[in-house]
Amino acid sequence: MTPVEMALHPLSASKQLLNELNSTSIHSLTVFFCFLTLLLFMLNQTKTRRSKKSNLPPSPPKLPIIGNLHQLGTLPHRSFHALSSKYGPLMFLQLGQTPTLVVSSFDVAKDIYRTHDVAFSNKPQTTAVKMIMYGCMDVAFAPYSEEWRQKRKICVLELLSMKRVRSFQPIREEEVALMLDGIREACAGKSSCVNLTEMLIETSNNIMSRCVLGRKYDTSDGRISFGELGRKMMKHLATFTVGDFFPSLGWVDFLTGQIAEFKATFSALDAFFDQLVAERKRMKMEINGQSDDDKDFVDILLQIQEGGKHDFQLTQNDVKAILMDIFAGGSDTTSTLLEWVFAALLRNPDTMKKVQEEVRRVVGHKSKVDENDLSKMNYLSCVVKETLRLYPPAPLLIPRETLSDVKVKGFDIPSKTRVFVNAWAIQRDPEIWDRPEEFLPERFEKQPEVDFRGNDFQLIPFGSGRRGCIGISFAMASTEYMLANLLYWFDWKLTGSAASMQDVDMSEIWGLTVIKKVPLHLQPTLYKP
Repeated sequence: MTPVEMALHPLSASKQLLNELNSTSIHSLTVFFCFLTLLLFMLNQTKTRRSKKSNLPPSPPKLPIIGNLHQLGTLPHRSFHALSSKYGPLMFLQLGQTPTLVVSSFDVAKDIYRTHDVAFSNKPQTTAVKMIMYGCMDVAFAPYSEEWRQKRKICVLELLSMKRVRSFQPIREEEVALMLDGIREACAGKSSCVNLTEMLIETSNNIMSRCVLGRKYDTSDGRISFGELGRKMMKHLATFTVGDFFPSLGWVDFLTGQIAEFKATFSALDAFFDQLVAERKRMKMEINGQSDDDKDFVDILLQIQEGGKHDFQLTQNDVKAILMDIFAGGSDTTSTLLEWVFAALLRNPDTMKKVQEEVRRVVGHKSKVDENDLSKMNYLSCVVKETLRLYPPAPLLIPRETLSDVKVKGFDIPSKTRVFVNAWAIQRDPEIWDRPEEFLPERFEKQPEVDFRGNDFQLIPFGSGRRGCIGISFAMASTEYMLANLLYWFDWKLTGSAASMQDVDMSEIWGLTVIKKVPLHLQPTLYKP
């Protein structure tokens, strides 16, 4: 029985455990569980009576104890959208004992991010996040505080500035060149089919590993596989436990083994980063000097930790949490976005032809795609924007939590309310977008001023406000460069029986990032300029 099933059916889960106990224990525990169930029901009724005194946003009917949990499907962004279509763009849910607000309109998102940004600037601390992120000592999940502001400032100024992003250009070029060589080998072989999804994941992880950690760690030299740990971490960070919905039943997560899984992943990650930091400190002692351009994220954080122009002192756990945070934010998003780009282009062959013609016209007969060429590829930029609109990698962004009571659009929002901004729904709103369900990059040729960096609230795939994503420049540099190369050097088509756009499976799998359920297996043909 899964944690959510146990949350939805606590008595059934209890009986499963009771069957393994002796008759004396059964009687005692039966009384305990009856009392606990009654207590939870009374608490729920008390909260319901209190909520009636407040002017809460519209809410779907809820069940005792579990509230609206039963109305969530396997893809929450779609479930929220369906409910919001009936109950409004500002909707209040009770997920177990967790009050939850769902925002599904441009107008409400703008009000939250601009007018009430401070009130909505906290982050909920789920069981997985607290255990894996060193008690939320990172940037993405840390509570709103002066310490968080200092850490964010360090990351923005020292790690993710445009100057630093440009300094990683050689790494991007080297890793993309290796990917292209692999595809060329496939073209020359008997079977020219390639698993493009796998290649995108590997290349994105390699770029991130080298920029953040200084080298690739998915090797066969006996070291721990950071890629494998990273994938486990992303899975855990998207996992809700029974204790997240019912704090008084958090002990159930110990019985199900969920806590043990979190601890095992954290222990492996913690040991990995301890070893990495120790190696880097030892190397620094052996090297007399190092230019700023040669420093990766680890070097910069350790330099700040040892003392410099910043007043804020980083601890060892601070350093490890920030490193883990940056890798978590960048490992899957780039590859996921590129996978959706290719899926959309395969379903729209005219768009594929148009963007390839632009890329090949700009690059000409040069031996490689230069990053400076990207600024001239206006239609390619439109393709990326349209993909972010229609298939945002994180459709619900990272949830927030209200710091205090706040009034939005005339409704009372209590403090400690979990907040989901449904970017997926906002970016498909027919009141904002013409033909919203269609993939039309041309819409951004007509509206080039609309951008995804958080100032245009109809397009917020990276969030907005002070808790918006700080790694947009880093992500876009890798995404656009990889995409331009793949479109320049190869023509692409579906393989086997999949021969038309209807054969591209667009099914989703839920997680911290929403990925394609079916990987892209494509047949490339080498382009000869």
